[in-house]
Amino acid sequence: MSIITAFVFPGQGSQSVGMLAEIAKQYRVIEATFKEASDILGYDLWKLAQEGPKEQLDQTDKTQPAILSASVALWRLWRQQTDILPSYVAGHSLGEYSALVAAESLTFVEAVKLVELRGQLMQKAVPVGQGAMAAILGLTDEDVKSVCNEAAQGQVVSAVNFNAPGQVVIAGNTEAVHRAIDLCKAKGAKRALPLPVSVPSHCELMRPAAEEFATALTTASWKNPNIAIVQNVTADVSRDLQTLKENLLAQLYKPVRWVESMQILAKLGVTALVECGPGKVLCGLNKRCIKEVETFTLDSSESFNNTLNVLQK
Repeated sequence: MSIITAFVFPGQGSQSVGMLAEIAKQYRVIEATFKEASDILGYDLWKLAQEGPKEQLDQTDKTQPAILSASVALWRLWRQQTDILPSYVAGHSLGEYSALVAAESLTFVEAVKLVELRGQLMQKAVPVGQGAMAAILGLTDEDVKSVCNEAAQGQVVSAVNFNAPGQVVIAGNTEAVHRAIDLCKAKGAKRALPLPVSVPSHCELMRPAAEEFATALTTASWKNPNIAIVQNVTADVSRDLQTLKENLLAQLYKPVRWVESMQILAKLGVTALVECGPGKVLCGLNKRCIKEVETFTLDSSESFNNTLNVLQK
């Protein structure tokens, strides 16, 4: 049976100090990609990714270029080592920008500028401390949505990441998120815990950021993607550029429909999902979203070579 592959690119939360250090010793393209980003950003992104401090790497305007660079570096390494291209790409939140670079819809230079600005505008939209996110485990999507409605009390709190069955992330005003955490626990959630993030992504509080981001996004230089991309907002393949850009903007304040995105890939015949980025966050989620699909990672020499060997058969 032939393998039909999709590459999936991670978003915020996959960063760690020292990421890709081991594979970078073997392949020059990793550090070279970070150097290219550093020249655009005006600071040493590789040094920050390798040495920290963690608090700085975790600031959203630093995290976003770091994860993009790590993901694109691994993609470039893949392209150096093999001519196997995936049939589809998808990215979790920020990861959509990595997916668009892979699909040659956006250049890496343009993507670095966009994600740095995206992070800055997201942080500006909600001052530190006024917004929060939390992971809710063990409740249905509908239960989480109804809890958010009850907890809002005139503020914003909503279900924003449908990451895996029984794993939903909520976001909004800090007080409303904490009310929702308490209500989720009372409803029988296995866990309801705040996430260490500096902005409440994918909720209505991010709409001002999207409005400010629109000009930069639309004036960037775009091409039609040469690999089909499944987008977060629709959980479907986007084929024309106008729709693709509109979905990217809406993604700032609308939910990430990751479970449905993985399910549509399965329906399209995908049999292997390759996580192209630092860490293994998506790998864990994807196994729960679609059990019959094989999952692979690329962020170490061993996992990279294993994936290459399997997919080249």
